[in-house]
Amino acid sequence: MAAPAATGTAEATPARRSRRLPVRAPDALVVAGYLALAVLLTVGQWGRPGRLFHQAGDQILFEWMLARAARAVTRLENPLYSAELNAPDGVNLMANTSVLGLGVPLTPVTLLFGSQVAFLVAVVCCLAGTATAWYALLRHRLVDSRAAAAVGGLFCGFAPGMVAQAGAHLHMAAQFLVPVILALVFHPDPRRVRRHGTLLGLLVAYQVFLGEEVAFFLVLAAGTFALAYVAADRATARRLAPALLGRLAIGVAVALPLLAYPLWFQFFGPGHYRGMPFHAYGYQLDAASFTASARQTVLGDDHLPGLLAPNPTEENSFFGPGLLVLAVVIVIWLWRRPLVRALAACGLLFALLSLGEQVRLDGTSTGIPGPYRLVAELPLLDHAVPARFPLVCVPVLGILLALSLDRLRPEAGAGRLRPGAGAGAEARVGAVPVRLLWGGAVAAALLPLIPTPIRTVPAWPVPAFVAEGGWRAHVPPGRTLVPVPPVTGAGVSPAMLWSARTGLAFPAPGGYFIGPRAADDPTARWGAPDRPTAALLRRVAETGEVPVITDEHRRQAVEDLRHWRAALVVQGGLHHGHPVRRTVDALLGPGREVAGAHVWDVRPLVG
Repeated sequence: MAAPAATGTAEATPARRSRRLPVRAPDALVVAGYLALAVLLTVGQWGRPGRLFHQAGDQILFEWMLARAARAVTRLENPLYSAELNAPDGVNLMANTSVLGLGVPLTPVTLLFGSQVAFLVAVVCCLAGTATAWYALLRHRLVDSRAAAAVGGLFCGFAPGMVAQAGAHLHMAAQFLVPVILALVFHPDPRRVRRHGTLLGLLVAYQVFLGEEVAFFLVLAAGTFALAYVAADRATARRLAPALLGRLAIGVAVALPLLAYPLWFQFFGPGHYRGMPFHAYGYQLDAASFTASARQTVLGDDHLPGLLAPNPTEENSFFGPGLLVLAVVIVIWLWRRPLVRALAACGLLFALLSLGEQVRLDGTSTGIPGPYRLVAELPLLDHAVPARFPLVCVPVLGILLALSLDRLRPEAGAGRLRPGAGAGAEARVGAVPVRLLWGGAVAAALLPLIPTPIRTVPAWPVPAFVAEGGWRAHVPPGRTLVPVPPVTGAGVSPAMLWSARTGLAFPAPGGYFIGPRAADDPTARWGAPDRPTAALLRRVAETGEVPVITDEHRRQAVEDLRHWRAALVVQGGLHHGHPVRRTVDALLGPGREVAGAHVWDVRPLVG
C-alpha cells in the first residue's frame, strides 16, 4: 500500500537507476538505526510478561495466531483451520488475520521463547523491515543521496500510522514486501519479463499470507498511480506498458494457483462467514486529523486524537501541519516530474477517501459528502476501512521527502536545468544556504512526529496452575479447560492468552475472532454466539454485582459446560475476582485454590 515509483522515466535513465548497489557500512548503519528504533518502541514489554500493548485484545489475538502457526508447523496440521479455539466448533483462520507469513518463519522464536517474544520480534521486523525495504528501493531506484533515502525510509517505516498499527495489527504493519512488489511491477528494464513476473506472483501470494488488506490496498494504490502516471507522461507509459502488462500477466498466472485453495477455504470452508461484524464506513477520519499530533509522538496527547480517529490504532493521518506544507511545496517545486504529479494524485485521492461518506471537521459533521460514498458499495471496497486509506499516503510523503532532499545535493543540478533557466539559477538551488534552509525545514516538520514507546497496560498473568501444567491431570483428551469468564464475543479473552502463552496446550471455548452467527447462518459476528452462562459471568466480571442464582441458572450452566466439553473451570486474576468466584460457587458448588487459581472440577456435573 504505497504509491509506486515510476523508475523508467526520461528523468532517470534505467541503466543508471537500476544498478546494483553493494551493501556498505553506511547502509548497515542505517538498517541498524531502524532496528534500534523499533526495539526502543517496544521496550515497554521486553521481559515483562505482565504487560500488553494498549490494545490488549489485539495483541492477544496475534500472540495466539503466532502460537498456532508454530503448532501447525511442528505437528504438520492444517494452518488454515484450528479446533484449539472456540471449542468445540473451531475457527477458520484463513478468514481471520492469521499472519501465517510471519508465524511460520517465526516458529523457532515462538517455540524457544514463547508467544510474547515472538509478537515483539514480529513488531520489530514489521517496522524496521518496512523502513529498510523502502530505503533500499529509494536508494536503488530514485535517489543518489544515502541520507535522502534514509530519511524517506525512516518515515515510511515509522510514521505515526505505522507505529499505531504495529502495536495492535501485525497484518497492517507487515509492509516490508510492498516496496519489493512495486519495484517488480514498475521495473524499468523491459527484459526479464518472465523472471520478474514469476517473482512478482510469488511475492504477492506471500503478501496475502501476511495481510490481505495490505495486498488489496497495494493493488488499489498501484492502479491509481499507474493511471495518474499515464496522464502525466503518456509517451513513457506507452513505452513501458508492454513489459509491465507482461509481468502482471505472469504474476497472476503464478499467484492464482498458489492462492486458489486458501481463498476457497476462506470463503467456503468450515467456519466461513459473509460480510463483516461492523460497518466499515463508521471507521472514518476527521479532516482535522491530518494536521494533528498522534498519541505515540513526542507532542501527542490522549485527548485530541480520540476525537479525530475512531480508536488509537487508526491514527493513520496524523502528519502534522509542517509536513503537509512541505509536501505542497515539494509538489510545486518538482511539478515538472511526472513521478511527482502521479504521487500527488495518488496521495490526495486516498486522503480524501479516508474522510468517509460525510466529511467531519473537529468532531462535527460538515454536511459535505465525501468521495468514499462513490465507492462504498463496490465489492471488496465495502469491506475496506476508510480510516486506513492514509496508510497509502505514508510512502507517498516519504518518497516526496527523499526526492526533495536528493535534489539539494551540490551535484544534483548537473543535467537537470529547466528550459530557459541559466546555470546561475540552477546553482542557487544547490547552494549551501538553501540546502541548510530546506534541511532545517524538513527536520522541523519531522521532529514533532518522532515516535515514543508504544504504550502498555497491565495484564493478569497466566495462573501457575495453567502455566506449569497442573491442569493436565484433570483434563482428559477431548475435553476442555474453561477460563472464567469464558468470553465468546469481542472482549479480551483470558482463554486466548492462556492458550497462546502455553503453546496451545489445551482447547478453549470462545475467543476473539470473526466467525458465522450460527451453523446455518454465515452472517459475520465477533466471536461465537454467546452462551447464557458466559454472558452471565461476563456481566459479573464487568460490574462486580453478584446476581441471585436460581436452579435454572445452574441447569443452564451444566448445559453450557457440556456444550464446551468442559472438564475444568479455572479463574485467574480479575478486577472483580471475588464476586465472580462467589457466582461460580453458586452455579457449580465450591471450588478450591490451586497454584494461583480457583479451580472447579466439573467432570461429575457434566458426565
